[in-house]
Amino acid sequence: MNRVLKISFFFLLIIFSCKAQNSQLSNFIPKGYTEFEKYSGDLNKDGLVDYVLVIKKTDSANVVMNQFNKKVDRNRRGIIVLFKNANGYELADKNLECFSSENEDGGVYFAPELWIEIKNNKLYIHFGHGRYGYWEYTFRFQNSNFKLIGYDSSSNRGPVILKETSINFLTKKKLVKENTNENAESGDEIFKETWNNIEIDSLIKLSEIKDFDELEMYKY
Repeated sequence: MNRVLKISFFFLLIIFSCKAQNSQLSNFIPKGYTEFEKYSGDLNKDGLVDYVLVIKKTDSANVVMNQFNKKVDRNRRGIIVLFKNANGYELADKNLECFSSENEDGGVYFAPELWIEIKNNKLYIHFGHGRYGYWEYTFRFQNSNFKLIGYDSSSNRGPVILKETSINFLTKKKLVKENTNENAESGDEIFKETWNNIEIDSLIKLSEIKDFDELEMYKY
């Protein structure tokens, strides 16, 4: 086999492999939904590449006109977590409608941007709100479910941090850092730190969250 044929054969293998993989992954997407985004990484410490699919409902009744007379898709989004195994993939966890639409009406603000990260065998669900800050949920797979083990948020005024909150649901500790320098520019913040214990009977399961927009972290 000459060099050109070898290269062509190699790329064909890659193409067929990708198609086969995508076909396997799409088998887990239920009827009436479509893939919105896809993320990969090791979520169960076995060294294999797992996948997180953000899916979106495809109900035409939820395609509406917004306040600017523009047609937008307000179908909600969900999440499917797949573990790699010797035979392909297996369902690890799912929640079909826990995220609002990316076209949600944010009022005077834009709707927060959702993105997901897999790092250190943990699943991070992040909502960015531009210059106003962010909030992020940390999940870890344990006892056959992804469970909420951490929460972090930042309230900003442009580049200046006004308040940061960090909750560790495993240690049941909460840290609040408030900027006391009213004239601060970025990097000039002076933080007052307050530690508190929190009360929680059991860790929240990813599969049981009806709506991330309604998770009330302030109560902890």
